[in-house]
Amino acid sequence: MKKKLTIKTLKKAAQDFCDKESTYSNKDLYGVTDGKAVGTYIEHKFQKYLDENYEYEKGSSAKGIDLPSDDILTDIKVTSIKQPQSSCPFKDAKQKTFGLGYNILVFVYEKTDDPERGTAILDFLSCSFLEKSRTADYTTTYRIR
Repeated sequence: MKKKLTIKTLKKAAQDFCDKESTYSNKDLYGVTDGKAVGTYIEHKFQKYLDENYEYEKGSSAKGIDLPSDDILTDIKVTSIKQPQSSCPFKDAKQKTFGLGYNILVFVYEKTDDPERGTAILDFLSCSFLEKSRTADYTTTYRIR
């Protein structure tokens, strides 16, 4: 029987996933330079990892958040250390000032292709969980204070 996913087990699962993936030679990502494609691939692979080990409510494009249950309420973001995401997730000034209203799980990786093997290694440099109370824009809140 699968364990119920909680914030605590989500953090542990994310760290375990990063440790495992950082040593995995991935043929599917060899030569891929599109950060969005890599991010989507990793998000799906992490969701599959969660699905194999935990019971939780799965997100959908309509809901817009990867883990939408009230007790988890977390979106997953994956970005390269070489070209970090620059898109702003804020929809309005309220979110920019008070936060997004949901948690964010951020995976930061460095990708290296191995031409001899035709594989890619994603070395996960960081795996961070940002609580929803900490998702406001730093500069905006700093200036307000």
